[in-house]
Amino acid sequence: MKKIALILALTMGLSVSAQKVMTPELLWKLGRVSVLGISKDKKSVVYKVSTPSVQDNKSNSKYYTVPVIGGNPTEIKETKELLNDKNVSPDGKYLIYNEEVKVENVHGKDFYPELDKSNAQIYNGLDYRHWDTWNEGKFNHVFYKENKDGAIGIDILKGENFDSPQKPFGGDEDYIWSPDSKSILYVCKKKAGTQYAISTNTNIYEYNLETGKTTNRTEANLGYDTNPAFSSTGNLAYLQMKRDGYEADKNDIIVDFKGLKMNLTVNWDDSVSSFQWSKDGKKIYFIAPVDGTLQLFEVNFPGLTKIAITVTQLTSGYFDVHDIVDITGDNAIVTRTDMNHALEIYSYNFKRKTWSQITDTNKENYKDLSLSTTERRYVTTTDGKKMLVWVILPPNFDTTKKYPTLLYCQGGPQSALTQFYSFRWNFQLMAANGYIVVAPNRRGMQGHGVEWNEKISGDWGGQVMDDYLSAIDDVSKETYVDKSRLGCVGASYGGYSVFYLAGIHNNRFKSFIAHDGVFNTQSMFGTTEEVFFNNWDFGGAYWEKNNKVAQKSYTTFNPITLVDKWNTPILIIQGGNDFRVPIGQAQEAFQAAQLRGVKSRFLYLPEENHWVLKPQNAQVWQKEFYKWLKETL
Repeated sequence: MKKIALILALTMGLSVSAQKVMTPELLWKLGRVSVLGISKDKKSVVYKVSTPSVQDNKSNSKYYTVPVIGGNPTEIKETKELLNDKNVSPDGKYLIYNEEVKVENVHGKDFYPELDKSNAQIYNGLDYRHWDTWNEGKFNHVFYKENKDGAIGIDILKGENFDSPQKPFGGDEDYIWSPDSKSILYVCKKKAGTQYAISTNTNIYEYNLETGKTTNRTEANLGYDTNPAFSSTGNLAYLQMKRDGYEADKNDIIVDFKGLKMNLTVNWDDSVSSFQWSKDGKKIYFIAPVDGTLQLFEVNFPGLTKIAITVTQLTSGYFDVHDIVDITGDNAIVTRTDMNHALEIYSYNFKRKTWSQITDTNKENYKDLSLSTTERRYVTTTDGKKMLVWVILPPNFDTTKKYPTLLYCQGGPQSALTQFYSFRWNFQLMAANGYIVVAPNRRGMQGHGVEWNEKISGDWGGQVMDDYLSAIDDVSKETYVDKSRLGCVGASYGGYSVFYLAGIHNNRFKSFIAHDGVFNTQSMFGTTEEVFFNNWDFGGAYWEKNNKVAQKSYTTFNPITLVDKWNTPILIIQGGNDFRVPIGQAQEAFQAAQLRGVKSRFLYLPEENHWVLKPQNAQVWQKEFYKWLKETL
């Protein structure tokens, strides 16, 4: 009898254990994997795991190696000797690096040394602040020096008020050595002040070490030129967007072959995220969005032969391929995520079309965790198009029950909504809290062709809003959706979407949450730092009275014109250091909601930017997010 009781207890314990679901606390215990490279002997992957500490309010990092065939990782203290250093010249004589250099006077004490306690800042043009940092007259510059101790560096942009690497997101991928070690290629937008703020025209420059002269290798192109990389045969490839001022233009792979610039993806109907040459220089592997995922592709490089250029999709499935770590023989070492799993390292075999997981960093955290189910759904839009909608169902989903449901509005606005794993907008966590999540690949999403992606420009409040409502209305037909408990959430352009839908939803939704959202398109144009973005997406400036597209952006498509129809509770979240969507947007929205008597709350994060990066702030964000939904939905 005791034996039976023990068996029952153990069985019940396993059953209870299997019912674990994701929580905010567990989400921020997950290790975050980032790959540093393949070891010199090609036998191991070298990577870093950063684990947030909520108690210490920071992340702690450890470094590991693991065989490319998988196995137990080995913790290491030093990575330098294991990896080839791309910043050492091919002949081993020189080293390139970057440092921030003071070039311009900005502070009051720069101009008036006797007033050394002044904290005034003086600007003669725009670009006085960028993303989350004020311009203090300092710029990233590329240096080179002899590869030995005590060598003195030479600044190849000396005196120039331009950045390389690009701020704020550029790193050492923005500069490379030529194969003969005689020159340095670097990415730079050589515009300053107001011209910098209205342009996306980066170029790839080549600095000759012997002559000290710099040549612009992409001068004819007016948009972004980025990510230069040489093949083993000495051909330069890079990514190119054509149109100045359009940050979400189609990204193509260009190869500079004997002075002829060949566009390998010109006839392929989507946009490249990143790429890597094959070892023999005859192919380029790349990652791109497709049908709500990120997948691995290849394109052949025929040179001047008559062989046709062909793009081939190599992987497919309910996951995202993120980084191409290395490709050797029949295997690609890449990183992967899906909506239930944070990023890990995998190997993919081209011939067998099979996957092998190399790292399993969060195995213990995911152990016995009940997972959400992700379903593809195709919805017919109001203009007769087929739209992919991801539907994420709660763990242990029961079709006989009714569930509160959230419409998720993606930011961007032109960014792919794929099998990503966010530590803030985490679908697994939303589903674990008992919500169905509806995530439409509305107009403006990559992965469905260039035309679909571009339809949102100048039409922020148009067809895309119908796409959102088509998605939630279609899913709401299901018997397991509680139509009396629908919510709508989103950040950035998704926050704009929330503000706009709050005025046109016709009582569909019972609760709204907007994070760093655009509320007033006119004041947004007047205060955001990368002006090119609003110039393109709004169609121009608000004072262009004869510009029909622009005027529609500042009137019909301006959420402030719909506030008289707001009648639904709304939580508004804002980072104090967000200069892309400045704090005034949230302040205006909260003030309007309060003065109209709409139940509302303002979550202000003074030290955060367009994201939430500090662990304790992230926990407050999650707690307030679900607290608000519990109160209002």
